[in-house]
Amino acid sequence: MAGRSRRSGSRGGNGRLLPVLPIGEHVVFPDSMAPLVVTREQSRRLMEHVAEEDLHVVLLAARDDVELPDADQPVGTDVLHEVGTEAVVHRVMSGDDGTVRVLVQGLRRVRIDRWAGDQPFLTAWVEVVPDSGTRRTREVAALVRELTEAYTEVVELAPYLPDELVPVARGLDAPAELCHLVASTLRTQLADKQELLETVDLRQRLRGTLALATRELEMLRLGSRIRNEVQTEITGSQREHYLRQWMRQIQEELGEADGGNDELRRQLDAAALPELARRAADKELRRLERTPEHAAEHGVIRSYLEWLAELPWAQESTDDLDLDHARGVLDRDHHGLDRVKERILDFLAVSQLTDTLGGPIICFVGPPGVGKTSLGRSIAEALGRSFQRISVGGMRDESEIRGHRRTYVGAMPGAIVRSMRDAGTRNPVVMIDEIDKMGADWRGDPASAMLEVLDPEQNAGFRDHYLDVPFDLSGTLFICTANRIDTIPAALRDRMEVIPIEGYTEADKLQIARRHLLPRQRRAHGLRASQLKLPARSLRLLVDGYTREPGVRELDRQLAATCRKAARRIAELPPTERRSTVVEVGEDELVEWLGPARFLRDERREDASPGITAGLAVTAAGGDVLYVEAVAMPGSGRRQVTGQVGEVMQESAEAAVSWLRSHAALLGDGPDDFFSGSDLHVHVPAGAIPKDGPSAGITIATALASTYWDIPVRDDVAMTGEITLTGQVLPVGGIRDKVLAAHRAGFREVVLPHGNEPDLAEIPARLLRGVTVHIVDHVEQVLR
Repeated sequence: MAGRSRRSGSRGGNGRLLPVLPIGEHVVFPDSMAPLVVTREQSRRLMEHVAEEDLHVVLLAARDDVELPDADQPVGTDVLHEVGTEAVVHRVMSGDDGTVRVLVQGLRRVRIDRWAGDQPFLTAWVEVVPDSGTRRTREVAALVRELTEAYTEVVELAPYLPDELVPVARGLDAPAELCHLVASTLRTQLADKQELLETVDLRQRLRGTLALATRELEMLRLGSRIRNEVQTEITGSQREHYLRQWMRQIQEELGEADGGNDELRRQLDAAALPELARRAADKELRRLERTPEHAAEHGVIRSYLEWLAELPWAQESTDDLDLDHARGVLDRDHHGLDRVKERILDFLAVSQLTDTLGGPIICFVGPPGVGKTSLGRSIAEALGRSFQRISVGGMRDESEIRGHRRTYVGAMPGAIVRSMRDAGTRNPVVMIDEIDKMGADWRGDPASAMLEVLDPEQNAGFRDHYLDVPFDLSGTLFICTANRIDTIPAALRDRMEVIPIEGYTEADKLQIARRHLLPRQRRAHGLRASQLKLPARSLRLLVDGYTREPGVRELDRQLAATCRKAARRIAELPPTERRSTVVEVGEDELVEWLGPARFLRDERREDASPGITAGLAVTAAGGDVLYVEAVAMPGSGRRQVTGQVGEVMQESAEAAVSWLRSHAALLGDGPDDFFSGSDLHVHVPAGAIPKDGPSAGITIATALASTYWDIPVRDDVAMTGEITLTGQVLPVGGIRDKVLAAHRAGFREVVLPHGNEPDLAEIPARLLRGVTVHIVDHVEQVLR
């Protein structure tokens, strides 16, 4: 531990032994008072010692070419200057935040002779450094006079110096004290102050101090001139305007004025704008140069010009129309979907011959999870184009497509122009998702705005409200997706070529899971192929027992849950055993991890009660089995249809009842007062789900006939078809999805309208294996 000393320090072999206080980026001069804030633990211990012993301390500044250690680390002697100031500590105050505030007064200049110790604080042997060249000469007198006059003017111009310093400076008789006063009060660099402190020759110190004062005076005069030039344009509340004008004057002094506008002009030149856009840009540039930077209009104009400069007016990517490459990309990313792939290849083949990607807009229609969006990505990859996706589901504001006019606060371009900017080329592949879910309200009709975007006859001059200049979209390949075709506005549907994407069969799902989903989920969960084995029986149980959807999203989620369980089992092992462990997921493990299977292979209702008939329907999620129940009870002939059915389905029920009543004599073997003395109730279960459409016509008629005869309907038969008052069975849509739903649910016989017989050719043979299809054109054939 360093030895203690009296007020004047202990005498040693050379100089005096004094404690040293590092003061960071400060220089304290002799003959000056300075407040200091002490935060370093080493320095706080020194202040406690000084308060007890009433010692002098040596104040040393840190060198500017090194960094001080953290506050909880001691300061080494190698980071401090050798020349400092011996000072007396007048006051020590401890703050609530752990800091110590100190008031010191510099006494004399000292130099470190040698270091004595660093615990619990720094101590060193120091020697006084006296001034040289102190003789009063005419040169010294002239320097003192010049320094006094310069400092007087500095005090008058500097707002941070009190006026009381002028008489103090004029009253000082010693040149050294004047130097110390000026140097300690000016806002100068630490290196300059340290250099003055280390200057022993008084004349050189006077010259250095005069140079600092003169430089500060020039800066203050320049600031005063700038303030005077902008003073007439400001008021008391226009601080922002004042700062911007100050910045402009500084740029003019540096020769950098208008640099931002020049850069913007270079960007516009590089963008290769067409003629109309170039004229609009030049006009706005002239307005920008006349508009003050603080004005709100300045930011609006600049944002507009930046949008013009960022859009790809002439940048295009080169198309790769190699059919073999496109087929490879489609087969790699998607299993099945042969008809869809063939249509895409036909489209590319025509484009190869015509050297243009023209023709109608492609619209993929199908239930969720069948790969509509990923098909768009594959097409973009096959073509070598940038891919952009815009979701318009729930969009009700036309400005989301056309953009907002610049008169509105916060205006910006629409989604189409933003996608062009993000793509970086004027011919990307743009996927417009959920186009069947656009709405309309008082803000406009987005579907109407989409007409100009998608119509090949119009989109070559698409005009966004924000840009207000035409932008060529003719090179863009637009691909739309929808879950249902009937909710797409007719005008939009007329401009599209609809490519239906039906649901996958169990065999398709097995292949998709094995080739695509399982490898991706293994990688996502940090599993190697050798660590997780999913046998064919387990994978089939996962497909049949835990998913019942046309797409594969739920299957993907169940595979992710399986991978999480396997990853947890491996993570619980010691690190040395993890790499060699193989988790084979059998059927028992699958049930343990995911719970009991939620779906049975055969979903047919084994209910022998009359009046229950299985129908087939198409929903936004694909095909589904829709049961219809009918009961008769004593009454007055009242009829009701429940189950949240729509108007079309209610009309189908009325048509079925009317046909049965008009043909009661032909039916025979039923109660004579069945229609007049009974109340009929038709119910479609799952009452929380809205249902509508004519496809349940023959299903309702069969359920009513079953009730009339009191004979159960066969539980292995499902049917679909529209009924007329004459008993004709008319064709309906969604045959592939409906047959797929019947196959999934285990029905062995399906009744279809005669008009839908051509649709059977589009159903894979494996889907019809084990299913007998009955083609009918009259209700009597159904009832037989």
